[in-house]
Amino acid sequence: MTQCIDLNGRVAIVTGAGGGLGRCHALLLASRGARVVVNDLGGNVAGVGRSSEAAEAVAAEIRALGGDAIANAASVTDETDVQAMVTEAIDRWGSIDILVNNAGILRDKSFAKMTLEDFRLVVDVHLMGAVICTKAVWDHMRQRDYGRIVFTTSSSGLFGNFGQSNYGAAKMAMVGLMQTLAIEGARSNIRVNCLAPTAGTRMLEGILSDEILAVLTPESVSPAILALVAKDAPTRTILCAGGGSFEQAHVLLTRGIHIGGSDGDTSDALLKRLGETASMEGAIIPGDAFAQSRLELEKAGSEQGREKIPEAARRRGVA
Repeated sequence: MTQCIDLNGRVAIVTGAGGGLGRCHALLLASRGARVVVNDLGGNVAGVGRSSEAAEAVAAEIRALGGDAIANAASVTDETDVQAMVTEAIDRWGSIDILVNNAGILRDKSFAKMTLEDFRLVVDVHLMGAVICTKAVWDHMRQRDYGRIVFTTSSSGLFGNFGQSNYGAAKMAMVGLMQTLAIEGARSNIRVNCLAPTAGTRMLEGILSDEILAVLTPESVSPAILALVAKDAPTRTILCAGGGSFEQAHVLLTRGIHIGGSDGDTSDALLKRLGETASMEGAIIPGDAFAQSRLELEKAGSEQGREKIPEAARRRGVA
């Protein structure tokens, strides 16, 4: 089969690449010609400990296969170390074209038993770690009019999972981050997507059977990364992947109903008709945050207000 995804000359940073999914992502990117920064703190699943050995091993593996890679053990939550990692890559190879935000930890417990410390730490690593890494490359990508960024979300965030309120909150936040950065990055040819993987990594050890883990290999997920960072990659896509299967998840807005009013009677009427708001007939995938307002104004019969919303948004002066 002719390979249509060519990453020769591209430079990629993959966080959490010392094992599991990140390692497979890094190896596949390198196999298509990308020069790769293999970032990994080297701690355990709970985020305890630090070692450069895992990152070094994967970088050495890439070089042994004829690729070009360097190891980096920066914590994604350390702004200074992340900026140093980015600077090193640019000094060495001249650019950063691809960022795969994959680093993460688990501290699973039911919400009743979870400490606020464990909640904050998981959000800090997953969400703020991705924010810090993305911020470190954002201006560089804007100046070059090119960038491909992937956030690692999860079905635990998209759909919920018992014992993972911290992880789910962080992972769903990735989707919100992607939605806005894809809009802001469009003019600079920066495409931003999310990957929701299902893979038998150390995060799932002891949870799934060996038979299931044999199907849900990390290697079967990484082709999705390649598609999301290609020159012709989409943007604002939530791509799900596992066991060689690929799906998309969407944040939808139903057509809903119009009742009118603003008093208790409206509340009573809404409760009686709440099921109608769930109808998928006429549902849309909103292009921006004002899609909801435009739809509501349309149903209320306010043609003038609907037309003014995009103009009002532009006048906010936040570009």
